[in-house]
Amino acid sequence: MIYICIYVYIDLNVNYTSQADSIVSKLQTMNNQDKDERPTILIAADTVVVYEGVVREKPANEKEAREFIKGYSGGHAATVGSVIVTNLKTGFRKGEWDRVEIYFHKIPDEIIEKLIEEGAVLHVAGGLIIEHPLIMPYVKEVVGTTDSVMGLPKALTEKLIKEAL
Repeated sequence: MIYICIYVYIDLNVNYTSQADSIVSKLQTMNNQDKDERPTILIAADTVVVYEGVVREKPANEKEAREFIKGYSGGHAATVGSVIVTNLKTGFRKGEWDRVEIYFHKIPDEIIEKLIEEGAVLHVAGGLIIEHPLIMPYVKEVVGTTDSVMGLPKALTEKLIKEAL
């Protein structure tokens, strides 16, 4: 099996379906699916954080990241990850979503500041990185899987790939 990863920016202000159809069309042409016996599988995934009913994408700046993380302190948030798998040879496409609840102990301000100084929290949905060594001691409970929180629910992705093949 050959794996090729292509990262594509999806414009959040444009219709997702039309962008997905455009990407699939380009890949089908690019890969010449009719000549290859092996199918090419396209996997698209995204994750958002939901906090108090509000969807959070990547923080816009350090101030917003600080507000996000302080909000989680002593409380909880959820991640919702979606995965869509497309078989480019057959055109089969199926998607599903996975939700994980994360409960936190109180997170000290100095830990929040260190996370922001490092900068990684500025590049992830909701500024949430539960696998980070600085934040791990303050994660009280994860109801679901860490891989889903990190952006790609493994079991769901495997299930969808099997269905697509």
